[in-house]
Amino acid sequence: MTATPGELTGTERAVLLVLMARARPVPNSELAALGPALDKPGREKLNRLGLIDSERVGNRYVHELTDRGWRLCRELLDAPPPARATGPAKALQTILAGLGRYLETAHLSLADVFGETAAPPDTPSVEDRIRAVYTELAPRPGGWVPLRRLRAELDAPRDAVDAALATLHRTPGVSVIPEENQKQLTDEDRAAAVLIGDRPKHLIAIEA
Repeated sequence: MTATPGELTGTERAVLLVLMARARPVPNSELAALGPALDKPGREKLNRLGLIDSERVGNRYVHELTDRGWRLCRELLDAPPPARATGPAKALQTILAGLGRYLETAHLSLADVFGETAAPPDTPSVEDRIRAVYTELAPRPGGWVPLRRLRAELDAPRDAVDAALATLHRTPGVSVIPEENQKQLTDEDRAAAVLIGDRPKHLIAIEA
């Protein structure tokens, strides 16, 4: 069965667009938080049209776009608003049309834009990267490494590194402490400090 945009209500279109934007299986509760809730008649209709796959997981449904659903989402970008569309729905359709023109001009597909929203499962976290850099810099396991040297080797936003350091500080085997001799601190040391609790910390040690 081949579905067309005209067969779908505004709610059904919105459900498809949310699933397109997430580009992964989405449970009912998350779907309702991101857009309109999908009721049983809507779910059965979208399943019947082959636009989504719905799987019962525990006491909830999880939904994902099918290949046919992706194709219809591309058609939705160029479709007119649904009958009796409200002002916000018309505005959304105007934005979608702009996205469609961009995809056409740039020779891109929806998957090029939304298909890589999740980081690959083997992408190391900032905490993992801190541990790896520490291992390279430390003279021995458990040795002290200045945060200025650690930060210089990390290609990550400062707030992400600060958050990771705060988490590691609460992890057994990891210590993040102030420099005891404050007179030894350089401007670089002070700038690289992380504020945990009420004091800036300048050194990190990770046991093997």
